Amino acid sequence: MSLRSIPPDMDGGKVALIDAMLDRIADEYRVFLPLAIESGSRAWGFSSLDSDCDCRFVFVRHIASHITPWTARDVIELPVEGDLDANGWDLAKALRLLLKGNAVIVEWLRSAVIYRGQSWFRDSFLDFARHAASREAIGRHYLHLGERQRRTYFGDGTSVAQKKIFYALRPAATLRWLRMHPTESIAPMDFPTLMLECDPPTELRKEVSDLLIRKAATRELGTAPLPPVVAGFVDSEFELARGVFESGQARASEEVGARAELFYRMVVERLERESHALQDLHASAPGSA
Repeated sequence: MSLRSIPPDMDGGKVALIDAMLDRIADEYRVFLPLAIESGSRAWGFSSLDSDCDCRFVFVRHIASHITPWTARDVIELPVEGDLDANGWDLAKALRLLLKGNAVIVEWLRSAVIYRGQSWFRDSFLDFARHAASREAIGRHYLHLGERQRRTYFGDGTSVAQKKIFYALRPAATLRWLRMHPTESIAPMDFPTLMLECDPPTELRKEVSDLLIRKAATRELGTAPLPPVVAGFVDSEFELARGVFESGQARASEEVGARAELFYRMVVERLERESHALQDLHASAPGSA
């Protein structure tokens, strides 16, 4: 079954441009695109009127591309056009990074904004990720991401771009969610859902709710001192996370590596098989020459 999920408030013209761009990528690079989604604030659930479009996709090369001595790049990057930013990863790269604890591909698989995709690919990849991802490595990913965002955007806290608060708050909430769900390794991508399920202090919940309402209604929130309740929550969660996630197993086991290889082979062969079946169907259609 094909996947497509576009919010009704998204600009139809921008969506058409993205659709055309994805068609062009598939043709020019001769790749399959089993998943193309929106990342960034639109997918995280805290977009504003001027939020960029961040299209991300997983691509898979045809079988013929795997039997050549010339190694192809494992990323496809397009120049930024206005507020449209698009790039994608080869499935092999996505798998390697997942096994190292990079949570980006997990977020792509959980995105609610889907431009195109195959449900069997998204569901089987997500199932593999749930079993293969290391909680410790995923936790470290969000800890280091959050600490970097705090240093970059918060400074001494006296003048903080209000919309940037979410870039450190989201990793902190994810770390809290992981701590409260000790058997899980994949947290919700949608920020409002994440906040609900991580059960933050009431004062923080009210502050975040107000920020979300104002961010959705305006193009610029301006700068202001960092709210103490936000600073306290972020710093507390990062400190707790250091004790939980900074040690432990990070490298994927040989068994998980072998399962990743089998998954990769399955995806390549199935996409190739489905492509040939579609070509045969078109060739046998009445009027085809």
